[in-house]
Amino acid sequence: MKRFTQRAVQNGEQALEWIELYSGSKTGRRTQGFSGMVSLFGKSALPRSFFIRRGVAVALLMGGIAASACAQQSLPPGTTAATPDDQTPTAVLSNNSGKKTRKSTQDKKDDKVVQSKDTVKSEKARKQQMKVNPLGDVKSSQPDKLLYDKAMVAINKGRFEVARLDLQTLLSTYPDSEYQMRSKLAFADSWYREGGSAALAQAETEYHDFIIFFPNAPEAAEAQMRIGDIYFKQMDRPDRDYTKGIHAQEEYRNMLAQYPDSSLVPEAKQHLREVQEVLAQREHSIGEFYGTHENWVASIARLQTVVDTYPLYSHIDQVLISLGDAYQAQSRFIRTLQLPEDAKARLLKTYDDQAAAAYSRVATQYAASPHVEDARDRLDAMNRPIPEPTPEQLAASQALEDSRQTYTLANRAKGLIFRGPDTVQTARIGDPALVDPKATLAPEVANRSNEAYKAALDPKASVPAVGTNAPADGATPAAAEGTDASTAAAAGTGSSPASLQDIPAENAAPTNAGSSFTDTPTGVATPTSTGGRTAGVTILSPGATDGTGNSSAPPAAGSVPAGTISGVGPRNNTELPAVEKAADAPETVNDVAGQKTPAGQAPVLDKNGKPKKVKPEIDKDEESSSTQKKKKGLKKLNPF
Repeated sequence: MKRFTQRAVQNGEQALEWIELYSGSKTGRRTQGFSGMVSLFGKSALPRSFFIRRGVAVALLMGGIAASACAQQSLPPGTTAATPDDQTPTAVLSNNSGKKTRKSTQDKKDDKVVQSKDTVKSEKARKQQMKVNPLGDVKSSQPDKLLYDKAMVAINKGRFEVARLDLQTLLSTYPDSEYQMRSKLAFADSWYREGGSAALAQAETEYHDFIIFFPNAPEAAEAQMRIGDIYFKQMDRPDRDYTKGIHAQEEYRNMLAQYPDSSLVPEAKQHLREVQEVLAQREHSIGEFYGTHENWVASIARLQTVVDTYPLYSHIDQVLISLGDAYQAQSRFIRTLQLPEDAKARLLKTYDDQAAAAYSRVATQYAASPHVEDARDRLDAMNRPIPEPTPEQLAASQALEDSRQTYTLANRAKGLIFRGPDTVQTARIGDPALVDPKATLAPEVANRSNEAYKAALDPKASVPAVGTNAPADGATPAAAEGTDASTAAAAGTGSSPASLQDIPAENAAPTNAGSSFTDTPTGVATPTSTGGRTAGVTILSPGATDGTGNSSAPPAAGSVPAGTISGVGPRNNTELPAVEKAADAPETVNDVAGQKTPAGQAPVLDKNGKPKKVKPEIDKDEESSSTQKKKKGLKKLNPF
């Protein structure tokens, strides 16, 4: 009975669901229907027949359908009964509040999708391929596109010859292709990625051609950038040839000047800063070398050039300190000279002011540099006031020093293995110099020192122009005074300096024109006047005649007129005797044998007329030889 009751309840619930599905009144009737079914199929009135139970269910179903039809007829025209989707949802009672609950760590790990290593690797390769070949995702079956993609794949795999053949085919076969520009750039990139001096030279030529053909394309900036990278890759250490560095600097400057709006400008600026770092290292090392040899003029010229041209140099503080030390060395040399006190004081003030200016620049503009305390100590030793940097100067210097990288184990190992320059401490901020200022030369420094020396000795005298003869820096006053004395002595003689003048004609009035040098042409009479103070030089040409009508033959010894210089040659023009034939050599005498050597016989000639070698005869009784036959009989007993 219990089993029948449960089955009846299940059948009643199924019937109610059918009724609610067709009537659309799902809410509010389920409880009543279920309770009615329980009361209908209770223990006291349970039907025993299957057909009776199904009949009740069918009756209930038909009743629901009839009720739904009546409700539909009772609605106003133009309206429809509400569907279950259109009804307002009922409120659901829950203990959870409206706030979002935070997921636990385990839930996050479960929700997170972890990609496999192969997926990550393929995605990274796809992104890299898109950088190399931006047109790789373009779906096209055109032959030019297929050639371009094939060439790019070959370049990525290192098959540069195959890639260049495909690109050359594309350029020559499809001159109007949309991939023409990209193909020409890829052709140059293949040479660049191949490397080597010959390949890089060819790459530079191809990049120049690309800029000529496509000057307004965005890729032109990339081509100009690659030209600078070609020289940048070939740069050597600062103590080697710096030609590549000069070319790299020029190319990067051209790129920044011609393409200021390119996205490659930050990279070009950084490469230019690294190039200028290497060039500054070279100038700095040369200046320090001259300083160790106490050639202060050349040292000042090199160090001043670094200060004016490369303000972002990583060791600019050391350069300024070395520049101040060079001026201090000159000041110490001035103290050893025997000069008037006022002149010496003026010279010392000149050099001390220049040294203090160099030290003060380190204390203000490069206040965050590592050697700023050294500059402050030198200013304190000179009894000069130590300037304080402004907040702007201190912030700028601190930012400049923070942008530099520090040496790591990897950087040091790279410097030991590779031959390239050291650019680890290059600044990462600041605008590099796009135009080189005028370089300071050693002669200019020497001339300024000479002018300061003369101005100190005679403040009222006019300072000579640069390039005039003046005592060198550090010359003793005695040398300067000797020069002035000799100049004054020359001026007191009243004689004019030597000049080129014509010799006056015959019977002309003598002039005191000083020394002269002329060339007497053929047929012009030479002057015979000896009056006046003349010291002319006469060059006699062959065939010339003097005033007496005689030819211009070389005069005899002692007959050269006064005031002239004779031609070059010996005084005695007598012809030398003819060369005599050497006498025959005396016959040789053999002192050991006491006999004369017999006269040589006539040589024996062969059939070709050449001398024939004749072997000398050997007396077998007196001589023994391994090339001759051995002695026989009693001759063997003779040891001599």
